[in-house]
Amino acid sequence: MEWLPKDIPGLDRGKLTLMGSTVCVMLTLHFAIQLVSQHFQSWKKPKEQKAIVIIVLMTPLYAIDSYVGLLDIRGSTTFFTFLDSVKECYEALVMAKFLGLMYTYLNISISKNIVPDEIKGREIHHSFPMTLFQPHTVRLDHKNLKLLKQWTWQFVVIRPVCSVLMIALQLLGIYPSWLSSTFTMILNVSVSLALYSLVIFYHVFAKELAPHKPLAKFLCVKGIVFFCFWQGILLDILVAMGIVKSNHFWLDVEHVQEALQNMLVVVEMVFFSLLMQYAYTAAPYRTASVSDTTNKKKE
Repeated sequence: MEWLPKDIPGLDRGKLTLMGSTVCVMLTLHFAIQLVSQHFQSWKKPKEQKAIVIIVLMTPLYAIDSYVGLLDIRGSTTFFTFLDSVKECYEALVMAKFLGLMYTYLNISISKNIVPDEIKGREIHHSFPMTLFQPHTVRLDHKNLKLLKQWTWQFVVIRPVCSVLMIALQLLGIYPSWLSSTFTMILNVSVSLALYSLVIFYHVFAKELAPHKPLAKFLCVKGIVFFCFWQGILLDILVAMGIVKSNHFWLDVEHVQEALQNMLVVVEMVFFSLLMQYAYTAAPYRTASVSDTTNKKKE
């Protein structure tokens, strides 16, 4: 590993970190593949389970992506931007699939204008700063459900577009700090709006979604986004305060920060892959399989 030079202090610690990260990635892959295999073995509701598989694969993708960053810790800024973009573009897809999964549970179809009568007219309470653009209380209808979907899907579009522009501008050598800050602000607003729409949706339909463990499912998605984003902000602050610094001649503080971020993500994905085992269990689909078999025998 070229980021671990020979005959320098801290080499053993670096090797230990890499070995620990390797174990974490393998554990994450094990739990994710195990869960995906269980769903494929009980493939009863393709529309739901396709979304679940995409969500479950979020943890190994994040772990592998961050692990690659650790292996090439002295990569360029463009390289790390690309790695971050891969994770965040997939994150956008997961948000869209999560909302689609909730719609499926509730038998809602925006494209086909299908909204069950029992949920029409329900109140949606917006909070600040959304009340600057929306009434504090609105009644649930097809229009407002479509708006919640659009608030989620805008991130699915904005994230990859910003990623392509950021990488292209860095390769062209025209990426000033003010432009980086602008992209960061746009993406923060975009992801916040997407997460807000999911929170609103959860609160409105908590009762109907209760049998599907919506809180655990939501925490898996929001938790990954939350930890990755806010620990990145925290590391920025620690670097600015001089608490995180480089004591190695072959690594500057920016690369040390990237290494810490990647290492934390690799470890966190083990825990989130375990939480996925509970939140997105294949047990309901196995139960459905047994019920179907029993009914056929009775017939």
